[in-house]
Order: sequence, then structure tokens, then C-alpha cells
Amino acid sequence: MPAFVRAVLTGGASFPGGELFDEIALWEPDPTRRHTTGRLAVELAGALGRPGVVTLSADAEEAFTGASFVFSAVRVGGDQGRVIDEQVALKRGLVGQETTGPGGAMMALRTIPVVLEYSEMLRRCSPEAVLINFTNPAGAITQALSLHGRVPVVGVCDTPGGALERLADFLDVLPGETSWLYSGLNHLGWVTSFKVAGEERIEDLLHRYEELQRFDHRFAAFDAEMVRKVGAIPTEYVFYFYDPRRYVDGVSRAGSSRGQDVLRLNEELLAGISRAFDKGGVKEAWSTYSTVLGVRRDTYMRTDTEGDNRQAQARAVRAERAPEQLEEAKIGGYEGVALRVIAGLTSRQPARVIVNTRNAGSAVGFLDPDDVVEVPSYVYGGGIQPLAVGELPRPARGLVTQVKEYERALVEAAVTGDAGLAEIALALHPLVPGISSAKELLAEYRELHGPHLAYLK
Repeated sequence: MPAFVRAVLTGGASFPGGELFDEIALWEPDPTRRHTTGRLAVELAGALGRPGVVTLSADAEEAFTGASFVFSAVRVGGDQGRVIDEQVALKRGLVGQETTGPGGAMMALRTIPVVLEYSEMLRRCSPEAVLINFTNPAGAITQALSLHGRVPVVGVCDTPGGALERLADFLDVLPGETSWLYSGLNHLGWVTSFKVAGEERIEDLLHRYEELQRFDHRFAAFDAEMVRKVGAIPTEYVFYFYDPRRYVDGVSRAGSSRGQDVLRLNEELLAGISRAFDKGGVKEAWSTYSTVLGVRRDTYMRTDTEGDNRQAQARAVRAERAPEQLEEAKIGGYEGVALRVIAGLTSRQPARVIVNTRNAGSAVGFLDPDDVVEVPSYVYGGGIQPLAVGELPRPARGLVTQVKEYERALVEAAVTGDAGLAEIALALHPLVPGISSAKELLAEYRELHGPHLAYLK
């Protein structure tokens, strides 16, 4: 959130509509975070010449009241909950990851009842507000909110946009010179067309895929020949479906999972910000924040795919990084997608943006109209209109169909509190080997997560 605040307040002309914000109201129930990252976000506004524009509260209703847009980024059970999600799966030789497989299912089951409660609060406090969902697993959470939340909702993720930008960089062209087709579900999507000045280049990209892998690590996880056979370029999270054994082996070699790494980094982050405020104030706190966040960003997915020693890799990244200067902000990542959505919905700059939204008009023809899909959409003052995306290759369609069946069952289990349906949802997931494993997994997760899953009967 401090990075988002800085991006908004320094974005200037790069964000049409930035002047719309007369207040950014932050809600943080945890006192440690309020006094570290929350305080940093508030004091950044003052340091950037906008004192008072950022407010901080421990009361959700206070923060919601009067809101036009609300960002949802919650982690029920905290970082330790993520570690449990990963480790229960990994010790069985299954993918342990926060957005997919057993771990993603448990994060969704813990989270859906909570975000639905908050959506009701939001409907009471600010009935015209649009909920912009960052919370993972973004596809399943957005599906639950779309079907049951009774507030306008759109899900955002920077994965597809980041992949498209890097494809343009690889071909040494500006993103504005390109047009493309992309579709799928959140963290399960493919680029099926990539044109430069009207000329199709997808075959060139597939032919040169080994070069692309050397150019950017997000493409390096995949078997190049398999990608060529499928005939579309997968975004990085498809790796967990295409090569789960390689992931599990890599985590074993690395000695820790991503959740354990992030837990350590977040503890370092909060302690470092606290010390920095004691010693030097907002600029020193920002330096600490940007350094640790940079290490976290630069090690993202590398050890999942490469199996290197994670702490050694983090030390190497840290040694190469210089802290970002407070005034050098550029808008990108999650905040960039979210701000483009806001600019479009306020008619400041209607845009074509990849978002998670209902499959209205059957943009993805083999899924239901109420299914939430991740597709390019036209975002404008009248709302969000998903665009036609063409056909996915048959292997991709098969995977998307199976995962969507799992998501439908998972949302129903969370809404009804039906433990048996939660087991069936798990068994439907391609990364879970059947109902016996699903029952065993859910039993252990319920024991370890305690009250967060106690509603399942």
C-alpha cells in the first residue's frame, strides 16, 4: 500500500484521474502494521506535498464510509496461514502454492466467508462503491463476490499485463505498437495472438521460445517444445499445472517454500520500518521498505522454478539493489492495473484492460456467462464489457474447463459451509489425486487452521 500511495501521488500525467482522490482511507486491524506500513503510507503523503490525503483507521466501517472504490487485499490467517497451506501439500509431494492446488483452495475457503461479510458492510456504508479485488486466489474470490457479494466487483492481477510487456520488450517494440489476444482464468491464461503493427508474431515467438526463456525468467519454467505443441504462450503460473513435479523437487532443493520466504521478509520489513522511524523518519523508512520489497519482487518465482538456495539468492539480489528514491515513482504492477480500471470507470480514460470479470456475452465461449474469467475488457463509464478473445488451443480449454468446475464447487462449499462439497471441489482440482487425498488434506487443514475453517460442517 505505501507503494500504491506513492504511485498515485507522484503519477501526475501518467495517471489521468489521479486528482479524483481527495482521500485514500486505509483500514488495518493489526496494530503492528498500522504503526509501520500504515504509518509509512500516511507520512509519505505529507513528504510528497499532500498531507492529510491518506488516513488510517482500525475501524472498517469508518474506512468504507464515503468510498467510491475499495481495494480488497486480505490474508485470513496471515502469513503463517500461507505457510500451512503450502507445507501440508508439499509433504505429500503435491504443489504447495497460495493461489492454486490444495493451498489455493484452503486460502479461498478461509477467505470467501470473510470477504462476503465485508461486502455486506460495504453495501451498507457506500452502496455505489466498486470493489476492486486483489485478494488471492483472485479468480475464485472474484467469482464468489460476483455471485454472492451484492456489490459491483472486478478482479485485477498484473500477471498477464507483465507477460505482454516483456513480449514487447523481447521483440524490441513499444507496447503501443502491439495488439494481442489473451484468455483463461486468473493464473491460468495464455497469449494466443501477438501482433506488431498488424503483423502476427506469435509463431516467431514460439519458434524463438528458448531465446525468450533466456530473456526473462517468467518464461524459463516451461518445456519449450511443449509450449510450441500447445501453440500459445502461457503466463508463469501455468507452470504449476504443466510441471508440478519439477516445482516440488525445486522447493525440496531450495529448502523452503515461497510462503516461508515471504514470512521472513515481511518480519524483516516490519521490524526495519519501525527501526527506521525511530532513527530517521519517513525517508529512511521508505528506503527500508523499498529495499525489502524489491528483494521480494526480484526473487518472485525464481526459486520455485530454479530450485536455488533461496536465502543465498535473496542476498545476491539485495547486494545488487539500490533503494528507490522517494520521488522516482512510476505506476506499474497491481496498482497500475487498478488505476487504469478506475480511470476507465470514471470515464477519464476508457481503456482495454485485462481483468477478472463475468463472462458476459460468453467471451470465453465454452464457459458459462456467470463464470468469472480473465480476459481483455473494455472499461468505461458504463461498466466493464469483456471482449471477444478467440479460441484457446484444445489442451488449454481442457485445463480451464476442469479448473472452473473446481472453482464453482469451491465457491458453493464456502457459501454453504458444506465440508463434503469442499472435499469434492478439492478432488476436482487437477493437482489433487482424487477424493481420498482430498479428504485427508481437508482433515489436516481443518485441524491446523482451526477457527478459520470451523464453519465447514
